Amino acid sequence: MKDPSGTSTDHRAPERRIDDATARDRVLRAADRLFYDRGVQAVGMDELRTASGISLKRVYRLFASKEAIVEEVLRHRHELWEAGISAAVATTPDPRERLLAVYDFLARWFDDDGFRGCFFINSFGELSGTAPRVTEIVRAHKAGFQETVSRLVAEAGGPPDLAPQLAILAEGAQTTAAIAGTSEAAGQARAAAGTLIDVALRPPRERAA
Repeated sequence: MKDPSGTSTDHRAPERRIDDATARDRVLRAADRLFYDRGVQAVGMDELRTASGISLKRVYRLFASKEAIVEEVLRHRHELWEAGISAAVATTPDPRERLLAVYDFLARWFDDDGFRGCFFINSFGELSGTAPRVTEIVRAHKAGFQETVSRLVAEAGGPPDLAPQLAILAEGAQTTAAIAGTSEAAGQARAAAGTLIDVALRPPRERAA
């Protein structure tokens, strides 16, 4: 997911002329790129210093630890995810299509050259045993997505048990796309979601038949 803000940062400016807010932004942008491309544990603080242009002393003044940087990157990515999903479902007033728009959003993301899977899943796999705050943030993010899908299902008149089924299709598509290196999983998940939605929205008598 790319930052939709379009904000650019001049990394050529000498550090002494950079205020703390800008320095913090530099560190987080560099961390986001490096952590997502290569994994959190593979990136050392010296590399983060070089990529951001911010001295280690100042990095540690701005952030208590590397884990704190990871937490901030996850929070920022959560905001991007929420904005992306909201924009996708806002493209149509049709309740069924709003549910399917989630998978269209995934397809666009999977087609991005920089796609490396879900950073939340990746971070959980790397750090869940050693970074409890990261685990909490990841779980809250995933729970938030479940809540979003639940709301969309309710708006479409579907049963509550449809929401986790649709959410797990989206989660599985992210992992499959990262491993396969193609966006096909989004279309496959969309087709499966369409079938589940149509069955769930049938009148009870038709579902029983």
